[in-house]
Amino acid sequence: MKNESLEKLSVNLNNILNEKKGEHLDQVVKKAIADEVILKEILRGLKSKNETFRYNCYKVIFQISKAQPMLLFPQWEFFLGLLSSPNAYHRMSAINIVSYLIHADTEKKFDLIFDWYFHHLDDKSMIVARYLAINSAEIANAKPYLQEKIATKLLNIDSTHHEEGRKDLIKHDIIQSLSMLFSGIHQKERIFSFVERQLNCSSPKTRKAAKDFLKRFGKEKN
Repeated sequence: MKNESLEKLSVNLNNILNEKKGEHLDQVVKKAIADEVILKEILRGLKSKNETFRYNCYKVIFQISKAQPMLLFPQWEFFLGLLSSPNAYHRMSAINIVSYLIHADTEKKFDLIFDWYFHHLDDKSMIVARYLAINSAEIANAKPYLQEKIATKLLNIDSTHHEEGRKDLIKHDIIQSLSMLFSGIHQKERIFSFVERQLNCSSPKTRKAAKDFLKRFGKEKN
């Protein structure tokens, strides 16, 4: 079904964005990069009530955020608005996109919202928290001087409201990020202690991640 609210998109682009499989979104990415009007319409689509259309618009914007973050950075406040939304899907989209826009953040705007952004590790949606955890390494890659602060936020996951089983799932993503940050972090013993505690957690996936981490960094447990 055509999304009537986005009237400036061609019928062809609308059709592509309404495809459930999203097989031709690369065409939309190219059009959006080349045409500011189309880009703004797809940004509007991030709030569409048509779930297929919204998700495809998200995938287009996410690809652009990775390939050309400078193109989207002028929309910084728009994405912060999504991060403030009561809609978990909006917050999830913002978490993923902002983590790449930070590569274009020459004005250190992210530094001003650092604590608020990482407060979403305690988001009422576990999915939002998981995306934040896994994207933390990307942020640290863009802003190495924040690595220690990021690691500290991740290591404080036990102070969040999530029930233990859900925390164990989030910890899998935290371990993945910590593995990418580890070489540049000073608090290595604290990280080792955190990871070792996950060897007996409720999630098989997290237990495996912990074992792999310790093996990789030289503290394998028998």
